[in-house]
Amino acid sequence: MRAGGYVLVATFAGDGPAKCSGLPVMRYEPDAPHREFGPEFRLVESQREAHQTPSGTLQAFIYCLCRIAG
Repeated sequence: MRAGGYVLVATFAGDGPAKCSGLPVMRYEPDAPHREFGPEFRLVESQREAHQTPSGTLQAFIYCLCRIAG
């Protein structure tokens, strides 16, 4: 990624499911995913979504827009 570029990350929210399709998942709060990439990534905006699965269960997701410093 170039300096000034953006990355959009979608992941399970902190209160999202502990498992998906029987496998354990990582869950994040909006201020956390960009830290996984390194200090040059800055959170620009986040949005939360309640996704309804085909079985009717609601799963909490977050979308985080990050910008690369520089």
